[in-house]
Amino acid sequence: MTTNPDYRAVEESILARTGEAFANPTLERIAGLMDLLGQPQRGFRVIHITGTNGKTSTARMIDALLRERRLRVGRYTSPHLHTMRERIVIDGEPVSEERFVAAYNDIRPYIEMADASGEIPLSYFEVLTATAYAVFADAPVDVAVVEVGLGGVWDATNVVDADVAVVTPISIDHTRLLGDTVEDIAEEKAGIIKPGSIAVLAQQPLPAAEVLLRRVSEVGAQVAREGLEFGVAHRDLAVGGQRIALKGLRGGYEDLLLPLFGAHQAGNAAVAVAAVEAFAAPGEGDDRLDPELVAAALAAVESPGRLEIVRTSPTVLVDAAHNPAGMAASAAAVEADFGFTRLVGVLAVMADKDIEGILEPLEPLLDTVVVTRNSARRSMAPDDLAAAAAAVFGPDRVRTAARMDDAIDLALALAEEDGEPSGAGVLITGSVVTAGDAAHLIKGE
Repeated sequence: MTTNPDYRAVEESILARTGEAFANPTLERIAGLMDLLGQPQRGFRVIHITGTNGKTSTARMIDALLRERRLRVGRYTSPHLHTMRERIVIDGEPVSEERFVAAYNDIRPYIEMADASGEIPLSYFEVLTATAYAVFADAPVDVAVVEVGLGGVWDATNVVDADVAVVTPISIDHTRLLGDTVEDIAEEKAGIIKPGSIAVLAQQPLPAAEVLLRRVSEVGAQVAREGLEFGVAHRDLAVGGQRIALKGLRGGYEDLLLPLFGAHQAGNAAVAVAAVEAFAAPGEGDDRLDPELVAAALAAVESPGRLEIVRTSPTVLVDAAHNPAGMAASAAAVEADFGFTRLVGVLAVMADKDIEGILEPLEPLLDTVVVTRNSARRSMAPDDLAAAAAAVFGPDRVRTAARMDDAIDLALALAEEDGEPSGAGVLITGSVVTAGDAAHLIKGE
């Protein structure tokens, strides 16, 4: 909780603006504001990340790898779990409340000018993006790792021309704004690939890969593809995560500890290493990165809210999966990496999501699911979610709780009802907001 009234006032001012998924896609407003600010986003190099799933985890890994190379790194990601400041990170730490307030107040007059000059005021996400770029330019950082908010072509972050454009796996999500086919969504996300850049592409569905490679060819970019130029050579379970071997663009990296769960996180690590290899300046030679650097960076990576263990005995996992592909990856990781004899789910999702697609990967995994709501206004009502869950799980496996804290208490009781908590678990999932709410309730963050 913030104790700084100035920070709280700034936060409320930003939150009062139109949400980040508003339906007026254009770069005109944010580009105009950047002009007023003197183009702060031109003051540092950029690795730009888009995709449907894995963006934030990949951003954190890239950040860690760059910092191990003694670079000063800014990181901009979204959404946040607990505080808006999590989105703007320097040297691995969220900016302080004082620094956030100072940066916002510095650019506030220009925000007001931009609001007055157009028919539509700047959105919540546009203002946060401008604040992040101003913070990074003022620091100054050597490089910014920037995650798109939504899409790519018209996303507010896309006023940068990145050295490296990273595309994590693409699947169906945000169809109202991005289109309802993988090809349409890939067209939007391909917009961050700029002339002269290097595109680092995670493994993609064939239709998405075709769109991305066409964009690479059209703008004269270079390309590195997971499964061809780089990838995961091997992975095994390890205490607290997994041990992996990676094939990089410049050589191999063996016996790496990654303290995250799931094959998808190993893939994210491969993408991150390739992105940092691609980012290396031409004068740095063609050798691989220092293997000890790679090992140290990946061993220290954290990705809160991504199959994060927040309690033991019974084990409680919180996970931010919020679309069918993300949930399928998380479910596969839980099944492969955890030996639960009994697993109870707590589920709260946004009403505009593909509910059936989110539920289906969980059906073979969960003994019982407790449906509830999270703190977001868009959260689906528990009774409506219960009806959808009953159609997938059967009514006997579905319980309902009006509040998240009650849902967690019920799930813990169900997990422990056989009197043997050591093999039992609780998985709390369905949204980034759900993961954040649960971590707050359980860990007191």
